[in-house]
Amino acid sequence: MADKNLFDYNEDSIKSLDWKEHIRLRPGMYIGKLGDGSSADDGIYVLLKEVVDNCIDEYTMGYGRQVDIEIKDKLVSVRDYGRGIPLGKLVDVVSKINTGAKYDSRVFQKSVGLNGVGTKAVNALSSAFTVSAYREGRQKTAEFQTGILIKEHREEKSSEPNGTLVRFTPDEKIFKNYHFVQEFLDNQFWNYCFLNAGLVINYNGRKYVSKNGLLDLLQRKTNEDETRYPIIHLKGEDIEVAITHNNQYGEEYYSFVNGQFTTQGGTHLSGFREGFVKTIREFYKKDYDASDIRGSICAAISIRVQEPVFESQTKTKLGSQSMFDRGPGVKSYISDFLGTELNNFLHKNPATAEALKKRIEQNERERKELAGIKKLANERAKKANLHNKKLRDCRYHFNDPAEGKNKEEINARRMETTIFITEGDSASGSITKSRNADTQAVFSLRGKPLNSFGLTKKVVYENEEFNLLQHALNIEEGYDDLRYNNIVIATDADVDGMHIRLLLMTFFLQFFPDLVKNGHVYILETPLFRVRNKQETIYCYSEEEKEKAIRKLGHKPEITRFKGLGEISPDEFGRFIGDEIRLQPVMLLPEIHIQQLLEYYMGKNTPSRQDFIIGNLKVELDLAQEVI
Repeated sequence: MADKNLFDYNEDSIKSLDWKEHIRLRPGMYIGKLGDGSSADDGIYVLLKEVVDNCIDEYTMGYGRQVDIEIKDKLVSVRDYGRGIPLGKLVDVVSKINTGAKYDSRVFQKSVGLNGVGTKAVNALSSAFTVSAYREGRQKTAEFQTGILIKEHREEKSSEPNGTLVRFTPDEKIFKNYHFVQEFLDNQFWNYCFLNAGLVINYNGRKYVSKNGLLDLLQRKTNEDETRYPIIHLKGEDIEVAITHNNQYGEEYYSFVNGQFTTQGGTHLSGFREGFVKTIREFYKKDYDASDIRGSICAAISIRVQEPVFESQTKTKLGSQSMFDRGPGVKSYISDFLGTELNNFLHKNPATAEALKKRIEQNERERKELAGIKKLANERAKKANLHNKKLRDCRYHFNDPAEGKNKEEINARRMETTIFITEGDSASGSITKSRNADTQAVFSLRGKPLNSFGLTKKVVYENEEFNLLQHALNIEEGYDDLRYNNIVIATDADVDGMHIRLLLMTFFLQFFPDLVKNGHVYILETPLFRVRNKQETIYCYSEEEKEKAIRKLGHKPEITRFKGLGEISPDEFGRFIGDEIRLQPVMLLPEIHIQQLLEYYMGKNTPSRQDFIIGNLKVELDLAQEVI
């Protein structure tokens, strides 16, 4: 008997999509994840980056020292003062795939965008997109909607200076309920300026400019009172690094290629980490453990590579092996640079060399002291995981070899994963029943966590809750194998829930600050009210939303006040952790001193510490203000 599916698969099953249809159907292939703007790598920031990258490439080639950016009512406007897109090719450049000048390396020697996709993706994923080019007293404009050309204006005279103006509105059908977070924009614009000393970015009346490149970046990311020695700043023709050590745990890196922030690192970051260890061992003539040399490091590296190869369209990880055509390897180039320049610096600055040595030796002592405790803690964690259900894992398990045949595939899946940290059986049960078991995991706390302020990392292994949480996240040996991309604190909207939230944030900031600094930690927003009548149900996250819903439904609708997560049924909860999830990113502002912050809200002081932490970590929740 013939297979029915054989007849369902025929010539009519084969579809050909044009460029804009394919981008809109598979946006993740071009801009990574979509998101609502609550994460720094959400699609709306990638759209902005794709446009600004073109401005930066013009600046790098020596044209235009200023970029004007405005975002108002979701309309994004970007104006550069470079050479301007050639008028006769204006439409093609933003609407014909694989079209652009960056294939000609004589024009763009060390550009970020090389595949001719960037502005086309912005065009296709915008409900409105307009581009204008100004060249030598002439101008031309073209208007699009969702990638479709609506109007091509005639070329005409212009008094505008040379350059390009792009205006676009991200399509709300693609990016649902999106909003731009000011702190993410700040970081994005500052990074452009740190990597291009002298570049001026004007954004909504604010000015961004850097004179000292990566030195300024590290000064913004660190606090002078926390660093163990003055920042080491080294520059070469195609490389720049800034290095220091502080009092925090972990390793903190900011890596860039051709002005692109490579959040996932790549060959250049691997080369830096290896080259730094090699140089330090040779300088001190001692075979220090690599983890002791790099422990508590805070460093930035920027290189420029001819025709870089990235591992994804969003260019977050460098895959290039060579710096230039038939040139040295990336890793060997960086290692040789450090072997010469860093070695010379340490010889010329003995005080810095001595401070660095003391930091390494302190790491060595602490590692050896923890060795015995870690062994026992690991055995307890393995036993606990076998006999309890604290962690309800997801199917996209990071370390499960069946989930991917290579590291790249596993990493791609990891980017989609979330772990909810909850307290109480009812809340854990609701989330567990309503979650997406493929990508969402649940970790259940038993009561309030220990206040870890002022304690050493020894407590992470001695305290069962912290030890199990550390193992669930897979961060004992660092962040490279972090199992879940999003760590979501899900506690009740009451005083106890707020306290648990603060205790968890203390734990992360005290021992794993990079999780916060790199945008992995969030607060789950759940509705405070349900307003409904027989025809419609509206979930409200604030008093203002509740009043608006009442006015909309009228006739005395039923109003329910949710006091805890356990009161929300699994069926209802599904929408709050699904497509309509609302996450507030926990963001540590660069000017905030971590130890001072922890002292303020977890030390011996007044209840005003809760106001302080909410303000400075930018967790702006109506429910938090209500509790306080």
